[in-house]
Amino acid sequence: MNEDRKALSEALMVLLCSIAPEVEPGTIDPARPLRRQVDLDSMNWLDLMIGLKQRFGVEIPESHYARLVSLNDVLDELQTRLAAG
Repeated sequence: MNEDRKALSEALMVLLCSIAPEVEPGTIDPARPLRRQVDLDSMNWLDLMIGLKQRFGVEIPESHYARLVSLNDVLDELQTRLAAG
């Protein structure tokens, strides 16, 4: 994992923990479906997407939410959006 992705991953985990305080960062497998590992309801998911916008200044279209299954998927989308400026 390159340094940029590692920093994004850490920031995403901080955001996730602020939304779902029961999350233990070391137990999250970034390749597995996130909602199977963490009890996120639709409002929590929306809070995560809003948090990404506030933290990174990128907006992920609602039409993309369904393909954001794992932490890696969210990181990929975030990196793509940040690279696009």
